[in-house]
Amino acid sequence: MPKKSDDLLIGSHMSIAGGLHNAYIRAEEVGCRCVQLFVKSSNQWRAKPLTDEDIEQFRAEQKRTEIGPAVAHSSYLINIGSPDPALYEKSREALMIEYKRCVQLGVDSLVFHPGAHIGTGVQAGVERIASAMDWVLGKIPGGKTSLLLETTAGMGSHIGSTFEELKDILDRLDHRDRAGVCFDTCHVYAAGYDIRTEAGYRDTMRRFDSILGRSSLKALHFNDSKYDLGTHKDRHEHIGKGFIGEDAFGFFLRDPKLAGVPKILETPKDDAGKYDKMNLALLRKLAVG
Repeated sequence: MPKKSDDLLIGSHMSIAGGLHNAYIRAEEVGCRCVQLFVKSSNQWRAKPLTDEDIEQFRAEQKRTEIGPAVAHSSYLINIGSPDPALYEKSREALMIEYKRCVQLGVDSLVFHPGAHIGTGVQAGVERIASAMDWVLGKIPGGKTSLLLETTAGMGSHIGSTFEELKDILDRLDHRDRAGVCFDTCHVYAAGYDIRTEAGYRDTMRRFDSILGRSSLKALHFNDSKYDLGTHKDRHEHIGKGFIGEDAFGFFLRDPKLAGVPKILETPKDDAGKYDKMNLALLRKLAVG
C-alpha cells in the first residue's frame, strides 16, 4: 500500500464505523496516501468524550499505516452563519468540540461549511462566521489543527461560493495563522468557476492566488459534478463521469504548487471499496498526463 515514498497525496473520505481508527484501516485497504474522516457522528450534535484508548488506537494506526495528512470534516448540522441565537450558539459549541477532538487525535485540519445567512445578508453572515471561528480557535490556543473554510456551491443563502467571501471571513480573524481554505472542485464549478480547460483552470487559480493567496489552500476535495457550470447545485459524481470531466483533475494533480496539498475524494461509495479504488487509480493515471 502507498507509504511515504508515494508523494502523490490522494485519498478518500473513510467511514469510522466501529471506531475512529478504522478510517486508517479502510484507507489502507483501498490505497489512500491521505485520508478524511468524521471525528464524531456527522448527523448528531452530541458525542461521547474521547477515551485514552480511542486516542491511542487512532494514533497507532496513523503511525502503522503512515497515511497522512489526515483531514476531518465537521458535522453537516453546524451553521455558524445562522442569525438564530440558539442555533448559532449550538453550532459554535459543536465546532469547538470537533476542533478539540482533532487536536487530541493529531488530525491536521478540520473542514467545515461556512454556513447560511438565512436571509440576513452575506455581510452579517460573514461577521458571525468569523466571530465563531475566532471563538473556537481562542478556546484552544495551543491547537495545531487548521480550521478550513470549504468553498460552497452557493445554494440558497449559503456563504463561501466566491473567493471574495472567503477572504472577507479570513481577513477578520485574529487567529488567521490557524485558518485556511478547502477547495472543492464540484462546489467551485457549480458556483461558476470553469476549471474544465487548462486556460480555465489557470484563470481560476490566478484568481484564487490574487484574492486569497496560495498559502491559504490547505486541502482539496476532488469531486466531479452531476450538474453543469454555475447551477449552484452540490451533487458529487465519480471522477470523469460528471460535467467537469477528467482533464480538470489532471491540471490539479500536475500543478507543482499543489504537490503538498492533500487531495480527498468525496465521490459515491460502495461497501467493497471498489469505487474508491477506481477513482484513485484514475487519479494516478491523470497525474502523469
